[in-house]
Amino acid sequence: MNISVFGLGYVGCVSLGCLAKNGHQVTGVDINADKVQLINSGFPTIIEKDIDKLIAEQHKRGAVSATLNHAEAVKNSDVAIICVGTPSTSTGHLDMSYVYRTAEQIAKGLKGRDRFFVIAVRSTVAPGTCRKITEIISENSGLQANKDFAVAANPEFLREGSAVDDYFHPAVTVIGTDHPRAAEILTGMYKEIDAPVRVVGYEIAELIKYINNSYHALKITFANEVGNLCRSMGIDSHQLMDLFLMDNRLNISPAYFKPGFAYGGSCLPKDLKALNTLAHDYYLELPVIGSIEKSNTLQKNIAYNMIEKSGKKKIAILGLSFKTGTDDLRYSPVVEIIEKLLGKGFVVKIYDEYVRNATLTGSNKEFAEKHLPHVFMHHEGSLTEVVEWAEVVVITHREPEYAELIEKYPQKQFIDLVRVYSGRSGGNYAGICW
Repeated sequence: MNISVFGLGYVGCVSLGCLAKNGHQVTGVDINADKVQLINSGFPTIIEKDIDKLIAEQHKRGAVSATLNHAEAVKNSDVAIICVGTPSTSTGHLDMSYVYRTAEQIAKGLKGRDRFFVIAVRSTVAPGTCRKITEIISENSGLQANKDFAVAANPEFLREGSAVDDYFHPAVTVIGTDHPRAAEILTGMYKEIDAPVRVVGYEIAELIKYINNSYHALKITFANEVGNLCRSMGIDSHQLMDLFLMDNRLNISPAYFKPGFAYGGSCLPKDLKALNTLAHDYYLELPVIGSIEKSNTLQKNIAYNMIEKSGKKKIAILGLSFKTGTDDLRYSPVVEIIEKLLGKGFVVKIYDEYVRNATLTGSNKEFAEKHLPHVFMHHEGSLTEVVEWAEVVVITHREPEYAELIEKYPQKQFIDLVRVYSGRSGGNYAGICW
């Protein structure tokens, strides 16, 4: 199948490589010339486990390419997948402007087409978006909806750091459409994926990502609150939660249920806010869901207070992105900690292998340049130099080499936010909630 992928960020780049791996011919489309050049040179646009090998492999066999020309991409494909960003607005809603602009571009490429075409929306969108996209494409292409083309919601469930594996091993593939032929085409697109396919209505498929991510945020917050209680009682929170997780009939899943640092990233905060905003639009109160963000903020405050109470001023931060295995800086909770430390007169140095090795592009680059230039001034290239310089070392990423530092440098004080070390708190080591 010939497929065009609009947007070459995290979802788009992973979709590009994985679809090609499954036998499709895939063209990426982006307005960023640097991203297009990276793909056309056999390199990914993101830092992500296994994606570099995947893109290189598929580029070598001629299965992936990229272009700035949206019309040409549409002309040569049977399916267009929209993977552009939907950031939060100042009111908490999702900004759909990139999605609608992409729909207009696709519509212009469809003018005069005489073959049926499917537009699949992978971006996280508000309920009603697919119906709006259908209107946009009809108005701008002159084609008839559900006769010449159809739109479907096709949400992704990819975690940064394991996105390639998540793509190939989903719990379910969701297709939101009321058009049988569109459902059949998209089901065929995923025939190599060993997972059930569920065809549902537009709005259910559009809303499921909000629900999933809000629940993930709730799980992280719940685990952190359990951890804080356990630490105050002298109880091992991870041993307790290991027991909790043995019940996979009632307690469901181990994902996110380990006490540690605050959640962040480009998905959980944005989608949780969007869900709360939807409730507000309908004059509904969601007391539990509405309190998740407050609890997450408290977890960041706990981390800051631990650093402040050390009484030391030279602070090393090991890990800048929002979690291990990615270079994504958006909504990274440690950025807030660093900014607060700098504002209070602490001297900070940062080490993050993934950010150091990354070629920041797109929204990640834009975010870094706009919000973090003062933070990047403190980013260093050598782990050893940063640790030896510091009085207090704060670990925010779960990297095995970081655990070795605790015993290697007994004179340094370590604050562990992610349980990288299995030893007990005391001496030069303290865990955030164990």
